Amino acid sequence: MDISVIIPTLNAEHDIEGLLTVLGRQSIQPIEILVVDSASEDRTIELIQKHKGVRLLQIDRQDFNHGSTRDLALRESHGDFVCFLTQDAVPVSDDYLELLVAPMVDDSEIALVSGRQLPKADARRFEQLVRGFNYPDSSSVRSKRDLKKFGIKTFFASDTCSAYRRTAYLECGGFEHVNTNEDMLMAARFITSGMKVAYEPRAEVYHSHNFTPSQQFARNRAVGFFLESHADDLMHTSETGEGGRLVKSVSLQLLREGNFGEFVAFGVDCCARLLGNRAGRRAARKERL
Repeated sequence: MDISVIIPTLNAEHDIEGLLTVLGRQSIQPIEILVVDSASEDRTIELIQKHKGVRLLQIDRQDFNHGSTRDLALRESHGDFVCFLTQDAVPVSDDYLELLVAPMVDDSEIALVSGRQLPKADARRFEQLVRGFNYPDSSSVRSKRDLKKFGIKTFFASDTCSAYRRTAYLECGGFEHVNTNEDMLMAARFITSGMKVAYEPRAEVYHSHNFTPSQQFARNRAVGFFLESHADDLMHTSETGEGGRLVKSVSLQLLREGNFGEFVAFGVDCCARLLGNRAGRRAARKERL
């Protein structure tokens, strides 16, 4: 079983050393680790070069794109299974890679597996609850027949911690030039082609963000633009219901805890998400005219 690992980086000196060290302890060692760096200005390159066997691909920062850069890296790799990690995602256990690819080993129809994201120690309370809602401890395997049951969650995927079957990826054409959600779009293409996508909660990484409202607005503007632009690919499924369930679940738990400060902060965060999403959708509709 040949596994390649791909990590895009930008100014990752505080993260990359720990990540590469954890990968060096994995129960199944990857045949290669390929780091794609977008002209880092700190010690990222120096730290990567200390790890023998890690390949480094350097690109101009202006050339980075979440879709096409990952596609470039995958086509430079050789593994039967290609695992993506972000620079700030740290595998919890030494069998992370083994657990992540296990569903694809067991079922040849599974083309993509995403792992579970646990909040980091510094994650604020509402972010912990959001991670818990979005990344539960129960596994799932989804195909076209699950559209009615799962809606937009049928296409759930995250390249923060994911694994792709190379043959399936190439068969479906690979990532597009997109600024976000390249993973979700690829999942939709797999499912449309009759393949399956999976979520494996035993493959865990620590990964979370304490976004400011402006950062959350910008992130969700990009997501809204993507969702509107690729509505056909996503079979016109809506994220509204899932978003409502998230808000209700997190809000009720914060109220049960009497954590009113985080309840208010979460409300501000939700407003930033909603306004960003609407702004992105408006921009996409305007671009089509």
